[in-house]
Order: sequence, then structure tokens, then C-alpha cells
Amino acid sequence: MEKVEKKDITLMKNYTDREIIRRSMHYIKPVAWMFLLGIFIILINVGLNILLPRITGSYMDSLDDKNLANETLWDILIFCVGYLVVIILNMGFTYLETVIIQRAGQKVIYDVRQDVFNHIETFSHEQLSKIPVGRLVTRVTNDTNSLNDFYTNVIVNLFKYSLSIITILINMFFINWLMSLYICCILVGIIIITIIYRHYSQIAFKEERKQVSNLNSFLSENLSGIKLTQIFNQENRKVNEFALINRSLLRAKKQVMYVFAFYRPSITFLYYLAIGIVFFTGFPMVLNEATFLGTTFTMGLLTTFYSYTENLFGPVQNLAEIFDKLQSGIVSSGRIFNILDMKPTVENTINAKEIDEFKGKIEFKNVWFSYIKDEWILKDVSFVIYPGQTVAFVGATGAGKSTILNLIVRDYDIQKGQILIDDVDIKDIKIESIRKKVGQMLQDVFMFSGSIKDNITLNNDDLTDEEINAAIKYVNADYFINKLPNGINTEVSERGSNFSAGQRQLISFARTVVAKPQILILDEATANIDTETEVIIQDSLAKMRSIGTMIVVAHRLSTIQHADNIICLSHGEILEQGTNKELLKKKGYYYKLYQLQFEEI
Repeated sequence: MEKVEKKDITLMKNYTDREIIRRSMHYIKPVAWMFLLGIFIILINVGLNILLPRITGSYMDSLDDKNLANETLWDILIFCVGYLVVIILNMGFTYLETVIIQRAGQKVIYDVRQDVFNHIETFSHEQLSKIPVGRLVTRVTNDTNSLNDFYTNVIVNLFKYSLSIITILINMFFINWLMSLYICCILVGIIIITIIYRHYSQIAFKEERKQVSNLNSFLSENLSGIKLTQIFNQENRKVNEFALINRSLLRAKKQVMYVFAFYRPSITFLYYLAIGIVFFTGFPMVLNEATFLGTTFTMGLLTTFYSYTENLFGPVQNLAEIFDKLQSGIVSSGRIFNILDMKPTVENTINAKEIDEFKGKIEFKNVWFSYIKDEWILKDVSFVIYPGQTVAFVGATGAGKSTILNLIVRDYDIQKGQILIDDVDIKDIKIESIRKKVGQMLQDVFMFSGSIKDNITLNNDDLTDEEINAAIKYVNADYFINKLPNGINTEVSERGSNFSAGQRQLISFARTVVAKPQILILDEATANIDTETEVIIQDSLAKMRSIGTMIVVAHRLSTIQHADNIICLSHGEILEQGTNKELLKKKGYYYKLYQLQFEEI
């Protein structure tokens, strides 16, 4: 199969915060009522939090107004019960708020995750060959997990803490405007520090997510190929490569930590400074019985003001963590939207038709194609395959054989020329129609986790056991499946490693046959199997020729001797074509390949 240059495409278009929030609203709208209900409960909770310091301060002032000895147990009990009721209400509403917001957030994350996966499924082979699998896995898992906090905690708590800060400040100004101004000066310092933190944390988080993605890509590729690493004794090299990527992630994590380590202590310092200012300016006012708006500044008011100050810096300090997660959520949102904004390079045209049945005629008219601009893999290729024919393509590696097969099912789109099925341009046929009626059997058979049955049906519950068993018998796969203890319900290990290459190939044949295709494509289907299994597969292929048009790519010329037409390719051009006998008589390119193979035997 021709090699496609694996070059990672840029996934990091920069989005503004406003754009991210605007696009996020698309997912929030269906559960907006839940978020609004949660916000309403937050308003109640903020009100209760404002009420508690007032109750405490009022009670302290009532003790000053009375003779302490006259305070009865009943008065104390009333205060304690009232205070306890407010706390219980606060806890109850907090529980409701958490449950409602979490349910709404999880629904949003479900929709985002589903959309990302669905969109990835539409990508063409060209796109999938250029994006490391680990990066796509990161988008669907890590990045959506980051959004979980973004929707369930960050946005809601950002509103909650902001509202708390505003309402607390208003109450503080009503108690004493001068002390409140001192506190506001400190808040200005907090805002400046937060702006600086936000700038550097965004840079740090982008780098961290990038390194996490690189690590996932490395692991996805190298854990899949670990056997090859061991065969060539490259463990130390891979360990060193991993260590290099791991160190890069460590540096990125440290950078995030350093930025956060600067922010939190700075806020804590300003918090203690504010408490110091409250007592330094408040005690003299209490002692001097200073008045404000006709109200004497009492110990109760000082206690209330202190409680508000403490409650003010609680949300302010929590905003450090909120901004931490906010940046992570924004970066993750940007990465997800980058994936969602990637348009498939191969998609249905507006007037594409649904076709239920193909006769099997395939025609290439002056087709030019390249994976990389101006590096042509196919050069002005033209040929016709008639319904029911078996046509084989031969040639050296890189000649363009597998590319032709990929183009027939629109894994890629051509740059010049035209490809027709039953005299209809394939661009005017829905991709789903083509792939539904064209069965593909590749050299590298992919097996999913599950049973043999699952791998044959691809979890299509509409297929009956009779149909499955008929397909298995048709392709001669019953010779080994029937010997298994659990038959078609035998579990398949990762990538089908508990079956031989020939057995996997027969399972793939059954998978294709049960789908009832009308055109068959075989790409090096007998390349990596033993002679005994090849005999069984050849018998299977002889049967499958009756299904419809068959297109074969094979290095083993013995497997294509009975083809109706053999097309010889070299460097993307057709050198000659004809039957096995016709080409041998010509004593051209095919004759040389034939002589080389059978001399080796």
C-alpha cells in the first residue's frame, strides 16, 4: 500500500473568550432552564450567607444593650435555633444547586463528547492519516473532561463568587464607607494580580494541553507497536524518547504550578492585610463610638464587618482556582472547536444520489492524483472494468495500485479526471451508497474487541445466526471456527492476536460477504499467509467471484492468473493490460515479473 506522508495538521486556531462562550451556548440552550434554576437557588444562598453575619452582629449588640445578667436561656435558644435554621436552609439549597447544575453540566458534556466523536467519524482518510490518533483520543477524553469542570463548577461558581463579592461589598459600604474603601483598594491590587495571572496562566495551560496531547500520541502509537520495539531491541531508545516527552510535560506542569504558586500566596497576603486594616481602623471607632449615617459603630457592627471581610476573601481566593480551571476549560474548548471546525475533505455533493444497486462497471477517465501537491501518484490513468469481471492490478510498491482502490470508495478525491461507477461520476453518488455496496478486504485485517460474531456483523443486530454461519461456510472459515470451543462466540483479543493472519483474513472475508456487496475489493489479501491457508483462501476467492465485480491487488501472481484483465502499473502509469496469457505472450513488464517470481519458487 502506498505510503502517505504523516504530517500533523494544525489544530490550534485561536478563539477569543467571547467566541468560545458564544459557541458554548449552543450546548447550554437545551438545559438552560436547569442552569437558570440553579442560579435562582444560588441567589437564595448568597442572601442567606449575607444574613448570617447580620444575625451574629445584631445578637452581639443586643448583649451590649442589656445587662448580661438579664439574658435568659430562652433568648439564647431563639438565637441558636434561628442561626441553625439559616445554616440548614443554606445546606439544603446548596445540595439542590449542586445536583441541578451537575445534571445540566453532564448533559452538556455528553452532547459535546458525542458531537466530537460523530464529527471525527466523518473525516476522510487523508485527514485521519495526518492527525495522530492520540490527539483525537485526547480531544474526546481529556479535553471533554476538562470541560466537565468548566460547565459544572467554573461558570456557575464564577457567577456565585462574583455575586457574593458584589453583595458583600454593598453591605460593607452601608456599615462603614471608609473601611470599605480601604478594602476596595486591596481589591484593586487583587484585580491587577488576577489580570497578570490570567495572561500567563493561559500561555501555561496551552503548553500543558499540547504536551499532554503529545504524550497521548506517543503512547497510542508505541504501545500498539511495542512488539516491534521488542523484536528490534529498541526498548532503551523508546524509553529515552518517552523520557524526553515526559520531561516536556513535566516542564509544562511546573510552569502551570509556578504561575498558580504566585497567584494564591499573593491573594492570601492581601487577605491578611485586609483583616489587619479592619481591626486597626475598627477598634478605635468602636472605642470612640463613631457614627455613620446616624448609626453608632458598635462591636456588633465590627464583628459583622469582619465576617463580611472574611466572606469576601473566601470567594476571592476561590477565584484563583476558578481562573485556574477557567483557563483549562477555555483551552480545551478551543481545541474541541478546532476539531469540530475541521470540514471533511471528502463529503457528499449537494445533488449526490442514493443508489441501492450497482451493476459493477467501473471506469477511470484520465485520472490524476497526488497525496502531496504536484507529486503525482497516478498520471492520466484510464481503464474500464466491466460488470462481473475480475480485474487485477500489479506493479512495484508505490506504483499506485492501492491508491486506485482507495479512490474507488472515495477515501480520497482526485485532482483531475473522472471516476465513474455504472457511468455515474462517483462524486454524484452518496459516499454511504458506495461504501455500502463495495466490500473491501485489506491486507492488514483489523479486529475489534468482542467475539468473532461481533467482528463479522460489526454489531449489526439485524443479521441472523443463519446468515452469519452461511457467510462463514461460504468463505471456508468454518474449518477453524467450528473447532473453537465457543465457535462464533469465541472472544477476540486485542487486534485479533489470538488468531493467525490467515484466520483473520477469512473472518474479514465473512465480514464482507455478510454485508452483501456488489463490488469486491481485495488489497494484498493473501500477502502474509502460509501456503496451506492460501489454498483455502483461493477457494474462497473463487466462490466470491460470483458475487459481482472483483478488483484485486496482489504481489503473488499465482493468485491472479485467472483474472479477466490484469493491469500493470509503474510510477502511476499503465504500462500494459490483458489476460495472463496475453501478457505473457507480449514478454513485457508482466512477463518479467512472472519470470522473477517463478524462478524464485
